[in-house]
Amino acid sequence: MSDGEKLIPINIEDEMKSAYIDYSMSVIVSRALPDVRDGLKPVHRRVLYGMYDLGVFSNRAHKKSARIVGEVLGKYHPHGDTSVYDAMVRMAQEWSLRYLLIDGQGNFGSVDGDSPAAMRYTEARMKKMSEDIMADIDKETVDFQLNFDDTLYEPKVMPTRVPNLLINGASGIAVGMATNMPPHNLTEVVDGTLAYIDNNDIEIDELINYIKAPDFPTGGVIYGYEGVREAFKTGRGRIVIRAKVNFEEVNGKEAIIVTEIPYQVNKAEMIKKTADLINEKKIEGISNIRDESDRSGMRIVYELKRDAVPNVVLNTLYKYTQLQSSFSVNNIALVGGRPQMLNLKDLIHYFVEHRHDVVVRRTQFELRKAEERAHILEGLIIASDNIDEVIALIRSSKDGDEARNKLIERFSLTDIQARAIVEMRLRQLTGLEQDKLRAEYEEIMKLIQHLKDLLASKELRMQLIKDELIEIRDKYGDGRRSTIEYSGGDVSIEDLIADENVVITISHAGYIKRTNLSEYKTQNRGGVGQKSAGTRDQDFLEHLFVATNHQYLLFFTQKGKCFWMRVYEIPEGSKTSKGRAIQNLINIEQDDKVKAFICTQDLKDEEYINSHYVIMATKQGQVKKTPLEQYSRPRQNGINAITIREDDELLEAKLTNGDSQVLVAVKSGKLVRFEEEKTRPMGRTASGVRGITLADDKDEVIGMVSVNKDDINETQLLVVTENGYGKRTKLVDDDGEDVYRITNRGGKGVKTLNITEKTGALISINAVTDADDLMIINKSGLTIRMEVSDLRVMGRATQGVRLINIKGNDSIAAVTKVMKEEESEEDTDADINEVNEGETSTETSASEE
Repeated sequence: MSDGEKLIPINIEDEMKSAYIDYSMSVIVSRALPDVRDGLKPVHRRVLYGMYDLGVFSNRAHKKSARIVGEVLGKYHPHGDTSVYDAMVRMAQEWSLRYLLIDGQGNFGSVDGDSPAAMRYTEARMKKMSEDIMADIDKETVDFQLNFDDTLYEPKVMPTRVPNLLINGASGIAVGMATNMPPHNLTEVVDGTLAYIDNNDIEIDELINYIKAPDFPTGGVIYGYEGVREAFKTGRGRIVIRAKVNFEEVNGKEAIIVTEIPYQVNKAEMIKKTADLINEKKIEGISNIRDESDRSGMRIVYELKRDAVPNVVLNTLYKYTQLQSSFSVNNIALVGGRPQMLNLKDLIHYFVEHRHDVVVRRTQFELRKAEERAHILEGLIIASDNIDEVIALIRSSKDGDEARNKLIERFSLTDIQARAIVEMRLRQLTGLEQDKLRAEYEEIMKLIQHLKDLLASKELRMQLIKDELIEIRDKYGDGRRSTIEYSGGDVSIEDLIADENVVITISHAGYIKRTNLSEYKTQNRGGVGQKSAGTRDQDFLEHLFVATNHQYLLFFTQKGKCFWMRVYEIPEGSKTSKGRAIQNLINIEQDDKVKAFICTQDLKDEEYINSHYVIMATKQGQVKKTPLEQYSRPRQNGINAITIREDDELLEAKLTNGDSQVLVAVKSGKLVRFEEEKTRPMGRTASGVRGITLADDKDEVIGMVSVNKDDINETQLLVVTENGYGKRTKLVDDDGEDVYRITNRGGKGVKTLNITEKTGALISINAVTDADDLMIINKSGLTIRMEVSDLRVMGRATQGVRLINIKGNDSIAAVTKVMKEEESEEDTDADINEVNEGETSTETSASEE
């Protein structure tokens, strides 16, 4: 140890503590967290200020990135050049920032995670918005501090006119804390800020009307709203983002097309991981993935196998891949140099406060400059009024100092005024220039008065802030990129959808669409009818409902699940289009099948859902009645409608008003008719009670009909057997006697048709009127259409008449009623009135012959 040195013993624990705290504070305050006022971290602020120094404005030529990085490193940011270049690159990437701050030229990377070119190859300049972030920086609007070597000054914060923190967000990991703030839409943020300025006590719930949700640069769909609301109210929340997806037919196969992916997802990485999952058999149903993205936009194609159900595959993709990802909001920013958790209102409040401070300081600066100029102009005007004397005074002086002193003495001027007169050019002595002096003086006095008024009135200052914000909005505002899917209907898009009458048609093969009622234009009676839906081979329209856009369609499957759709969510199609397969619209399992449809009024209407019931029947003879209220809370993956026992399946579901009669028919030709009230209401998970007793193990229920008490006298039952025999029978004969007597639920029932070897088993039961047609489908695929009115009404125990001739081993597979082809619009209108009164129309529309 050399002379004069001494050792100071230090406790290593204390030294580690204090050194680590110093390091933590340095990271928190001057590296990782943005300032709440301008939304910039020190590195971004220094990059922008370095560009301002270099003069690479938006209207000048681009400069090499290396030149800019060198400027920033040498003057303000004594860290690695990579840290500066990376920050700069991110400010120029349109998939990273919602509103770009730097205009890059050259390779700045890609959404696939490709690295940008080295800084010696790329060039950059400021974007117009960056100039607005630094507007008025030369007017003493913000404090400056010395740089790292105390040779230059740099701004502590930018005097931004743009609410940058809200529109571009920020992310950073400090020590013991992190920040992750989502970007928002500029138009919405400005609107919200204006609302806050008008009413400082505005609630966050009201601000949400202006600022709907974050708005990500890569678009996508914000799925669910609870996380957004939580983040706005507390500063923390989890926002789920899904890719924007649609279904297309590519090379004759169904395909899932992705056009927008969630924020901060690496596209190439996502596709690679998806391919790995397919190879590991974790994701089924995809035969090929192609990335067809190009300059015009993103397009990722997931080609599906022939037997795959698009909706099921899509949900698997959401579950296992980054097609669905979440953004964890954590709004931590520096407020007065201290990290603080902020909600939406706080963020707006601090921005407005900063703007107010900037406006005050700018006004004070402009006032000072204006007063200094006015002072000089007063001296120049005095000189021009006494110009001959002034010239004589100056000529008689030996130097400038003497001339100044003489002027001060003679005209009572200040030193500044005298200096201005002495330095005055000869051309300013012309008459025109003298008039200009007076005009300028008048203008400047008006300006001084205006600036003084501004400083005296907070209302005027706030109005000025609003005007500047509106100017920013008009300059840079754009539409939302991320759409919002308010799940669970909690804030609904219903308000945006007109509640018009539409026709819903469902084909035998399960294709569904909605068509505007105006397409079914009126025809006079005796018209030939209009060409109806274009259906696939051997397919025809089986169900037709007239409903309104805000109504609900419930789907019941053979496994006892209930799915839920708003009518406006059903894909729209013209009268002649095919529609979309139902299994592509709901998350139904691959081995399940939709068996029944119910169209209902508003499921949020307490009175309606508590006065209506769903009656179901299964193949093994179980029936069950459940209040409609139980089906008023939907889930994405469906809800259990009934517990189906082994070897059983759901066959039918009907909507009733609690006061109807139910008829259940079985294969062996028997039918039971009982009052609906004989079945007590049960919960969703119950499996029901015995509706009819089957004759033997081979017997099964083939159908159920529910009849309103008011319609009993008009109702006719049409029954058909598998060998082509059928008949129609009235429920009540002309003398008012019951043809089918009302019995208790669970009995063996009465004969509805005399089953013999010739007729074969019963396969279908329908409630019909003379206005219906029948569509009969054979197992061989043959379809035959006939009019119900051609069948005569017969007794209950007869065996019926032959409807069609069955060839060889063929037999009937299904019978359904459809509406007459020569249907006129008057009849359709009658259906609408029926449906709108709360009951569903189970009439079915004409097919294309």
